[in-house]
This record gives sequence, C-alpha cells and structure tokens, in this order.
Amino acid sequence: MHEGHRQRILQRLEGGEQTLQDHELMEILLFNAIPRKNTNGIAHALIDTFGSLRGVLQATAQQLKSVSGVGPEVAAYLRCVGLLYARADKENDAYPIRFNLQSFSEYVSKSFRPLRQEVIEIFCLDGSERVKCSRRFTSDSVSSVQVRAEEFNRYMAAVSPSGIVVAHNHPDGVCRPSAEDERFTAQLMVMCSMNNVKFYDHLIVGTDGVYSYFRAGKMEDIRRNYNMNKLLGGTRGS
Repeated sequence: MHEGHRQRILQRLEGGEQTLQDHELMEILLFNAIPRKNTNGIAHALIDTFGSLRGVLQATAQQLKSVSGVGPEVAAYLRCVGLLYARADKENDAYPIRFNLQSFSEYVSKSFRPLRQEVIEIFCLDGSERVKCSRRFTSDSVSSVQVRAEEFNRYMAAVSPSGIVVAHNHPDGVCRPSAEDERFTAQLMVMCSMNNVKFYDHLIVGTDGVYSYFRAGKMEDIRRNYNMNKLLGGTRGS
C-alpha cells in the first residue's frame, strides 16, 4: 500500500511539482530517511510543530527529535538538508543580481583573487539575465584548467540556462588573454551555439585587474565567426 502511494506522489512530482502541497513535499523528502513506513503523518507533524517548511529546515536536531516519529537518524538527515539549503541560499545571495559588467567584474575579482590555482567558473543566467547558479571547474594544476565538451554539454542540459558568463583567473599573471584563452573562448562559443545558449562575456582576473571580452569588443566577432551555422558552411551568424 505504501509503495503504491509513494509511486503516485513521485509521479506527481515528475509531472509538475507546483501541484504538491508543503506536507507532501516533506513526505517525499522523508522517503529516503524512512524507507519502509508511511511518512505522511510525520510530515504533517513536522510542519504543524515548526509552522512551515522553512521552520522545519531551520530547526536543530534536538528540536526535530521532539516530534513523534523523528529519531536521531531522521533528525540528522533533516538537519543536514536544512544546512545544505541555507548554504546554497547564502551562495546565491552573493551573486550579482543581474548580468552587469561592473558588478560581475567586482564579484569575480573578489572571489578569485585569493586563489592560488587557476579555476574556471560558469555562471548560468535566466531569461531576465539573473544568475540561476554557477559551477566552478578546477584541476590539480596551478597554471591550467579546462572544461571538457561533454561536461559543458551535460551541465547545460541539466540547468537549461538562457545565457552564460564565464570567468577564470591568472593567479600569478596579468589579465591579458593568452593564445589558449582565445582558443577556449572560441570553443565555448561553438558549444553555446550548439546548446542555443547566449555567451555574454568571458572575464579574466589577473594581478592587474579584470579583462572583459565584451568590454574589449571581441564577443560579437567571436559570435559571428564561431557558431554552428558558420562551421557547417552557412553565411549567417547566430
């Protein structure tokens, strides 16, 4: 009986999560923590006790254990989810609200300058040019890092952004683009064209400041010359 109910509610989640009520979302969250028991009653009790989903996720492990049916393992699980949510929310607040060259330059300069190894970060934007999320790519090398095409395409498929801003650093060098940076920017433009994603800018943080391909007037030329239509023999840029 429980398995049939779980399958039905999971199908509703896949079909459109906006139809699920708060206690049903909490019920689904508890499936992993309580695999062989009906979690509906516990979900109701948690929300009744703490007033809301946010209240549950902000409760301490000790407070969670005061709810009937919530033992140490379930309390630890919910507390961990709450901490992950809080940290992810805090990271998102640190992003510039929208793509703006000045705010992005300041943000990546502050974020990258303490780093002693080269990293690449891809910021995904929605249709209003707001940052949805980002992913940072690193390597064991101090002076080089790369993003493989399959990794990039998988990330774009998972996030479905309208556009991206890319940033990377030269920990011990100036921000002027290298020949490798030029190739990487062109490759990214091709991959963005394949995924129907707008490539807004590539920022490079160096010891002397931040270089912007957009500010340098190079993005349109790269967009015109490196897109799938051009590479497949067309004449029109994307």
